[in-house]
Amino acid sequence: MNENELEFSVFCVENVAEKLDISGEEVYRLFTQKTNLLDDYIIPNYEILHTQSKEYIVNDIIECLEECEVLK
Repeated sequence: MNENELEFSVFCVENVAEKLDISGEEVYRLFTQKTNLLDDYIIPNYEILHTQSKEYIVNDIIECLEECEVLK
């Protein structure tokens, strides 16, 4: 993971946490322990995702979490 991907990962964690009104720590657990979303989706798709709007990125990630059945 390079610096840009790391910054984008933090951006994703912080903004999903804000949207779901949960802690960044819990979102990180969702991304890494309850799913492998960070390594299997967010980082590999950085080049595409980082060009999208904040709203699109957050909603897309939340949709992925729902599909993984870690969010109700």
